[in-house]
Amino acid sequence: MSVTADLRISGEQFLLGRALFTDTNVHVELERVVPASPQVLPFFWAVGTEFESFEAAVRSNPYVENLVALDRVDDRALYRVEWSEEVESFVYGIAAVGATILEASGDSEWRFRLRFDDHNQLSEFHDYCAEHGIEYRLDRVMTDMNVDQREFGLTAEQREALVLAVERGYFDVPRGVTLGDLAEEIGISQQALSERVRRAAGNVLQVALLDADE
Repeated sequence: MSVTADLRISGEQFLLGRALFTDTNVHVELERVVPASPQVLPFFWAVGTEFESFEAAVRSNPYVENLVALDRVDDRALYRVEWSEEVESFVYGIAAVGATILEASGDSEWRFRLRFDDHNQLSEFHDYCAEHGIEYRLDRVMTDMNVDQREFGLTAEQREALVLAVERGYFDVPRGVTLGDLAEEIGISQQALSERVRRAAGNVLQVALLDADE
């Protein structure tokens, strides 16, 4: 089953992000792509107004060989960039395991949504980052929502709450996080989160244990 992971990485860890981070009001969004070495992430969108200053700053970066503006519509511009051969460990890690970048945007901090073929592929990516000293924060891991709902009868909110509880260590002994911490992260009351987690866990256990015995 395919797995989608939301994660964050600092611009210092993401070299391409560092090259595109400038002292302008321009925000960068990467195109959806399966990265491939050696020419990684050749296209990106820039959103803002100070395009001339942005282009000058990006072209002066040692990681950038060439930058070409392809199209501009209002406050959005599409660029093609050629990177130097020294970059990019993080993106090469995505390419090495065959994952897909679904969404990516940022400035001093970058947010990625990546799709992996399965959990094993996600584990391979984690191992790659550990071996290369790349630090990132994993915010959420999602599997096929339709499969989850069909098998366990979970709503999207119940699944989000249960997955977050598992990822943050709520079911560990000792617990790695409290319900209050999880509720604050999701942005709901502790009582509402408690109900979601209990109902979601009950549905999963019902299917995994009782229905399986039947």
